[in-house]
Amino acid sequence: MTTLELPIGGMDCSACAKKVQRAVSKMPGVSKIEVLLNAEKAVIEIDPKQVTREALQAMIERVGFTVPQVEEPDYVKQGNDFQRQMFMVLGLVFGVILLLVVAGEGLGLFDAVTDRVPMWAGTLVVVAFGASIFWGVIKSAMRLEVTSHTLMSIGAVAALVTGQWATGAIVIFFMRIGVFVERFTSEKARKLLKELNALAPTMARVERDGEEVEIPVEQVVVGDTIIVRPGERVPVDGTVIDGQATFDQAAITGESMPVEAEAGDRVFAATLAKLGHVRLRAERIGRDTTFGRTVKLVEEAEANRGEMQLLADKFSAWYLPVVIVIALLTYYLSGNVMAVVAVLVVACSCSFALATPIAMMASIGAAAKRGLLIKGGKYVEAIRAADVVLVDKTGTLTTGKPQITDIVSFDGRSQEELLQLAATAERHSEHPLAEAVRLHAREQGVRAGEPERFEAVPGKGIKAVIGGQAVDIGNRRLVAVDENQPDIARLESEGKTLLILAVDGKPAGIIAAMDTVRPEVGTAIEEIRKLGITRIELLTGDNARTATAIAGPLGIGFQANLLPEDKIRVVREYQAKGHRVVMVGDGVNDAPALAQAEVGIAMGGGTDVAMEAAHIVLMREDWGLVADCFRIARRTMGVVRMNIAFTALYNMVGLTLAATGVIPPVVAAAAQSIPDIGILANSSRLIRQK
Repeated sequence: MTTLELPIGGMDCSACAKKVQRAVSKMPGVSKIEVLLNAEKAVIEIDPKQVTREALQAMIERVGFTVPQVEEPDYVKQGNDFQRQMFMVLGLVFGVILLLVVAGEGLGLFDAVTDRVPMWAGTLVVVAFGASIFWGVIKSAMRLEVTSHTLMSIGAVAALVTGQWATGAIVIFFMRIGVFVERFTSEKARKLLKELNALAPTMARVERDGEEVEIPVEQVVVGDTIIVRPGERVPVDGTVIDGQATFDQAAITGESMPVEAEAGDRVFAATLAKLGHVRLRAERIGRDTTFGRTVKLVEEAEANRGEMQLLADKFSAWYLPVVIVIALLTYYLSGNVMAVVAVLVVACSCSFALATPIAMMASIGAAAKRGLLIKGGKYVEAIRAADVVLVDKTGTLTTGKPQITDIVSFDGRSQEELLQLAATAERHSEHPLAEAVRLHAREQGVRAGEPERFEAVPGKGIKAVIGGQAVDIGNRRLVAVDENQPDIARLESEGKTLLILAVDGKPAGIIAAMDTVRPEVGTAIEEIRKLGITRIELLTGDNARTATAIAGPLGIGFQANLLPEDKIRVVREYQAKGHRVVMVGDGVNDAPALAQAEVGIAMGGGTDVAMEAAHIVLMREDWGLVADCFRIARRTMGVVRMNIAFTALYNMVGLTLAATGVIPPVVAAAAQSIPDIGILANSSRLIRQK
């Protein structure tokens, strides 16, 4: 199987995306397709032996959309911008004229003018002006599809049949205005995504054959040496070889404070060099960079649609047939053809389809610019409904950078000897406590050796062989020890994590480490409580004494002595009781629990595991963003419900007034695009949320 990404032009609402999806999914050789409205593209898995890109393009064009081949040059974009501005000006002019026409028709002032125009000439105007719309409706009818344009086109034709060519012309005009409004609304939703894409650098300065050359970023390969100067954006993810510079990482983490980078530090694509210059080794390029994956997650967020969106889609599918039934009943009861026309043209089905995705995309896009990646609307809905928050300790609630505070010997060995044994055993471990042991050894001038054998035991510790001796270092699940031993009880009561060292099966000593709680955690947890989440619980592999020392001051519950698989069990137990669970972890050893929860939030700083396992990724390690997740979800769902309620009420009132003959077809046509404008205005508030 091969995955293709095809850009698609001309999609304005979810109905357009569904039309493409239905058509392409029926083609032989297509195993999966996701049409991303806001990203204006389709991601398609195909068997290249059965279907080609050209065949896919032909099918997309057959259902009324385009597949752009190349990026438009700047001068073309400028020309298109000018055309859009001109259309807006002309639209305002015609809008004023048509308001006069509507008022004039209501007063009967224009009858004398329209009566003098031959019917054939008026019909020609309507057909010519609406030719492209009529043709699209005919093609949809051939596929047994009914759209909002179908209803309005029937209304325009009905106006012609009854001799009201002027009414038909005005209906067609407002259909075109409606298309413009829908496209404008969709473009506003895509704005933040386009702004993200605009941050990606297009050129890179590379060392090739001892010379500096500037090349398109697509031509950079892993291992290239990149030069970044002040004012330039980093084109790749890489490690600084030499030099020093200050970088603005807001594009990645949302953090406005600049960071210093020197030899050995990692830098990310799309970050801006402020002061100084560096040479760096390219390690990730293009879509594989942290920034590239961030954009990809935002683009694909709409594929994870929540229950509210699915409900709106189902409602849209039933809405148009209901409108047709109302139109038939109107004619049956009143015999008023103009009332039937008004019913057909006032119905606005696209507004239901736009009510949820416009708000979701605005919110998800705004959150991404602040370093908070939400993978889809379903997770916004889920976190809004959550009532339990489970929290990992090391690297999540704490800084993840513990420091060694105490070394206690049980068998007369010196602290230096115990530290050397521990550092040697932990030489190849990636655990934060292992790093703390190695760092402390370097600071004390103790040289770690190479273990003869090394085995990591998940959730327990390390088994190693050093100088022919079996050396175990870990918690009490790995090394049995009397928990009432005075030193152990004292250190654990102080909230310290203990590494127990055993040589040839006999306890030799303990090394205590202290990992401090992040300074912003207390405030963030209090904010989460104020939002109605009362059950917040710490899950840790540490013992109950250490857990009490951490959880107590924060006022949260805890479960101690847990293995990684125990955390999944805890999540499932809460879910079995009907709770909606949010799991907050560091995206490494918590990956299974993050995936099991309704919403997994990873404080991974953009790591691979975090982005894959979690449903929400925090690009900077700031607990304030965890509280933001809950606030954003509540505000977003409030806007979605307001959009849906406004659209439902507006359409209900409009259909009632049209069916009873209170509003004529011209007014109905002018009114059908108002819900789209209302949805855009309401959803735009989410772009500015703070």
